[in-house]
Amino acid sequence: MLESELAAAIKEIYRLKNQVLTDDQLNLILSEQLGDLKNVVFGSSSERYKKPELNKVRKELPQPVIKKPSERYPNIPVREERIVFAQTPDCEVCGKEMTDSGMFEESEQLSVIPKKFEIIKYLRSKYRCQCQACIKTAPLPARITEGSSYSDDMVIDVVCSKYCDLIPIERYVQMAGRGGLVGLPPQSLIELTHQFSNFIKPVYELIKKDIQLSRVLHADETPHNMLEGSSTKSWYLWGFSTLKNCYLECHDTRSGDIASNLLTSSACEVMISDDFGGYSKALRSVNENRQINNKKVIINAKCNAHARRYFFKPRVNYPECEFYLENYHQIYRLNAESKGKLPDEVLKLRAKMKIYFEDMKVRATEESSSNKYSDKSKFKVALNYFLSNYVELILFMEQTDVAIDNNAQERLLRSHVVGRKTWYGTHSERGAETAAILFSIIETCKLNHVNPREYLKNLVVSILHNNEVITPNEFKRLKESTAKSTG
Repeated sequence: MLESELAAAIKEIYRLKNQVLTDDQLNLILSEQLGDLKNVVFGSSSERYKKPELNKVRKELPQPVIKKPSERYPNIPVREERIVFAQTPDCEVCGKEMTDSGMFEESEQLSVIPKKFEIIKYLRSKYRCQCQACIKTAPLPARITEGSSYSDDMVIDVVCSKYCDLIPIERYVQMAGRGGLVGLPPQSLIELTHQFSNFIKPVYELIKKDIQLSRVLHADETPHNMLEGSSTKSWYLWGFSTLKNCYLECHDTRSGDIASNLLTSSACEVMISDDFGGYSKALRSVNENRQINNKKVIINAKCNAHARRYFFKPRVNYPECEFYLENYHQIYRLNAESKGKLPDEVLKLRAKMKIYFEDMKVRATEESSSNKYSDKSKFKVALNYFLSNYVELILFMEQTDVAIDNNAQERLLRSHVVGRKTWYGTHSERGAETAAILFSIIETCKLNHVNPREYLKNLVVSILHNNEVITPNEFKRLKESTAKSTG
């Protein structure tokens, strides 16, 4: 029953595409669809590939060293509680009343103080003159939004809860209600995020400048749902990143013009992306202008994770995929060894990958030219993808600052992908811009291993006091230099 309904659906899809399917092609597509369905239901969700090793001796894992909470978390304050007998005990030997020896037996446990809400009441002193003609009131401290009912700390907490911890505003309100703050208006908190994104936008612009100064850029995009407030429902979050910065823009189009607008005034020489045609169009446009102005053109390096994924998905129906997966397994093993090494050592390790790529190219050329596989089969698609992008896939072996894949950029979009599953999308174009700004800054904090809450609090103080605004990367360097000078 399921197979017949699926076959009818496939026929209708290809009929709408004005394509005719033969019975053999229909059976092939049907078997692939059923294989994919079984893999989704019963297979692993991970794309990790491990070749079974025979007669492998299992290593004994070292016993973990158990540390006290105060040793594991030295920055957490310790509160001591002395425990005594409610009634002084008697000796079990002589029966006399015992006395306190002054010695202790220590034990520790990690505890938590639930979030506490409080109201700050400012008492602004008024000054008067003996002449009774003048009264002055002490001014309030500078704030993100003058006259707001919410403190700067509350604003930062709301922003980090949504854009770092991915907690929807409605859920934040419910959590606050369980903490005693009942009736918090969600719309007011949403407005806080808009005001805050506008307040810290100078950092967003600094991140963009840093991105455009980079020689190597990662690029990717993901759907963004616009629930209302725009005639276009399907928007896209565009991401551009380096090792230290993440820059995001939200637009109502997937046109390559978005990428070309950013690349036109950039120093980029290599862009790492998938095989989406929008990037090819953007590079053609930008490179035409660069050639006219005698500037170096941008080379497009392709993502090996995508090429590998094309072989991973049809492996259930095509055992031939194991050859390519095993070769990629060896390539990524060498790539893992190269992490943290000097450029010369990295190049030596990457040179060892050449034999695996060449073996795959030879096999893929033979199998692609064979009549054994239908052009509509997923395995043939994987072969064609690998061969047509071969030069771009191996570009990273010659340049140490070019990554093997685009996984770094995909990880930076993960928070947005998870977030859209919980709050479904944005209700206005302003909301889309807010998401792009706040995700950019918070993901940049994560890239630099900086606590977003600490950075944002420091940033707010800097802006309010007209101090120099710095990016998370600069904030990290400043902290490290301060620690060295005081340490």
